[in-house]
Amino acid sequence: MIWLGGFRSDMRATKAEALDAWAQKNGHAFLRLDYSGHGESDGRFEDGTISDWLSDALAVIRERGGPSPVLVGSSMGGWLALLAARALAGSPSAPSALVLIAPAVDFTEKLMWASMSEEQRRTISETGQLLVPSAYGEPYPITRRLIEDGSSHNLFGAPIRPGCPVSILQGMQDPDVPWQHALELVEHLPGEATTVTLIKDGDHRLSRPQDIDLLVNTVDRAVRA
Repeated sequence: MIWLGGFRSDMRATKAEALDAWAQKNGHAFLRLDYSGHGESDGRFEDGTISDWLSDALAVIRERGGPSPVLVGSSMGGWLALLAARALAGSPSAPSALVLIAPAVDFTEKLMWASMSEEQRRTISETGQLLVPSAYGEPYPITRRLIEDGSSHNLFGAPIRPGCPVSILQGMQDPDVPWQHALELVEHLPGEATTVTLIKDGDHRLSRPQDIDLLVNTVDRAVRA
């Protein structure tokens, strides 16, 4: 099982720690990583792109992930998990299942760029960077490189074939990835291999005890399948 964290998150986040404890207790291998510019990894966050972080994830999956891992992706990590599944198709490292938490597929275009004002877009286009307030800490930079690179990895607009079952957990009070976005993803996935669970009072983090229990149970089913 491999954890793929979210945008500006790290491998010591609450959900990752909970899954690590569950995996140790139940004798499952669990691997987690910090992308470049995140957590304990080298590099500057503002220099990173979706291509860079996907490359980080693929390198770890291929080198350390073993055969047919379950990929658990949170927010941006959900997008990266789908991209990784496509890149690994037909190889021993192709995932056996995906568990996606508030998957922020195509977020650079669909959730960031689309929600910006003309002034904000102009700032990015002219200066190469925009500082955006965050509900989770200090303002963070959104770069022109991130937006432009992200568009080359967009998945919406065509069928998505991950080659394995997909389970989606989505809070309906999520201000960052609206639940409608998760349903749009479902429309692009094979119906017979996709399940979605909407948590009516759930936020983006889904880190309450009841959310963690739901995540662990979902991962347990994926690992046992």
